[in-house]
Amino acid sequence: MSMDSGSTIAVIGAGAWGSALGIHLARVGHQVHLWTHSPEQAQALQTQRENRRYLKGVHFPQNITVTSDLTQALEQAVGVLVVVPSHVFRATLQQMRALLQGREVHFAWATKGFEPESASLLHQVAEEELGGSQTVAVLSGPTFADEVARGLPTAMVSASKDEAESAFWASMFHYDHFRMYTQHDVVGVEVGGAYKNIMAIATGLSDGLRLGANARAALIARGMAEMMRLGQALGGQPETLMGLAGLGDLVLTCTDDLSRNRRFGLQLAQNPGTVDEVITAIGQVVEGVKAVMAVKRIAGRHQLDLPIMEQVYRIVTNACTPQEAVEELMAREGRSEDG
Repeated sequence: MSMDSGSTIAVIGAGAWGSALGIHLARVGHQVHLWTHSPEQAQALQTQRENRRYLKGVHFPQNITVTSDLTQALEQAVGVLVVVPSHVFRATLQQMRALLQGREVHFAWATKGFEPESASLLHQVAEEELGGSQTVAVLSGPTFADEVARGLPTAMVSASKDEAESAFWASMFHYDHFRMYTQHDVVGVEVGGAYKNIMAIATGLSDGLRLGANARAALIARGMAEMMRLGQALGGQPETLMGLAGLGDLVLTCTDDLSRNRRFGLQLAQNPGTVDEVITAIGQVVEGVKAVMAVKRIAGRHQLDLPIMEQVYRIVTNACTPQEAVEELMAREGRSEDG
């Protein structure tokens, strides 16, 4: 067990990822309060002792309690881990702010993406809503919820400007087949976790059009270059993006069909329909669609050349077909790979 086993952790968000992280924390030996906004879902999860929608067959350990009462979820928690979609991240923090006032808690999130409305990174949202005095961390890396829930080997990073905060969350998770490394580059970790979803859509589109393994490899490599370009513009470090939260997550989500963003691209290329229709068919939030809207705005602000992102943006806004996007990319003038 970790050196801090037996702590009470509130996991805010009971989707696939929140449930998987809650299951792992419970296996380590922590008492987990798993919160969902839906009373009906809370009752079903608590009664059935598994998340049958997303993680069917993976049973909740006895030390997971599911609730839709946020006060109850946060009660006695020494650590709060937010695992909700990016578009409700701010609203969730606003709900918790008064309940956490005057308490000293460790605070982290495993949400990947930008805030859609402001195009802000999530640590910026957290600073605005919780105040600069609250130390925070972001947890990220190449992970699929199903594999984490089933106890398969996994490695992630805990990133915080405060070394003690990143170490706390590493100690909460680092156990058995799960390794949690520490990091200080919050921006780099967040950019990697968000941008890889855009590239997963791109590789899904490519494979859906049957463009071949050569094209997929080229997209991943050039996508990595775009990710580093964006990370540098926002203050991230190149070394971070070459690690688990950047390259590791990029390769995972671009090459395996467990990635909902990759599946979104595949389905959009193979069975053309509206973006909303494909998202509905997938049945989960497709963060890459939200991320590409935010990155388009950021790229404009910083005058960044991100051609793959640009074509994904055009596709999801119905400005062109996947085939037309490919033709546009291939028609670009030759240039140095260093550019």
